[in-house]
Amino acid sequence: MAEFTIEETDPQHPDAIVLQAALSKTLEALTGSSGTQSFNHDDVKGDGATFVLARDENGKAVGCVACRPLGDEVVEIKRLFAVPGNRGAGRALLRHIEAFARDYGYREAWLETRSSNPTAVEFYLRNGYRIIENYGRYVGQADAVCFARALREDDHAERA
Repeated sequence: MAEFTIEETDPQHPDAIVLQAALSKTLEALTGSSGTQSFNHDDVKGDGATFVLARDENGKAVGCVACRPLGDEVVEIKRLFAVPGNRGAGRALLRHIEAFARDYGYREAWLETRSSNPTAVEFYLRNGYRIIENYGRYVGQADAVCFARALREDDHAERA
């Protein structure tokens, strides 16, 4: 499996913009919605929030993910995307953002995807997430599938 360098960056960095546009195009084709209406760059710039890129061995940006606080103990993961053909990038990004959140003091990570995106649903289930009731803006959205995962100290060994 390829190695990736994960780096914190501004969500409006040119590489981040390119990846977010690719994600939006992919989501639009899969689900009919780009997902941009539920993401605000400013939400991932404050305390307890971050935006990161994954770069391949040549330094090319191949994935991104963000998180923002939902409460004192819950973080929301947003805009996870890996360019197809970069096996392991999505998992590396997910584990990195979980470590950031756990180290910040969050106890649980929540996120949303669409049932019309079965690859994403399966990815989160494979990575230890459980389906929860829809929260926030996703309440009443039939296609929304919300997930949660406890962020435990013993998860750190898995990431190493």
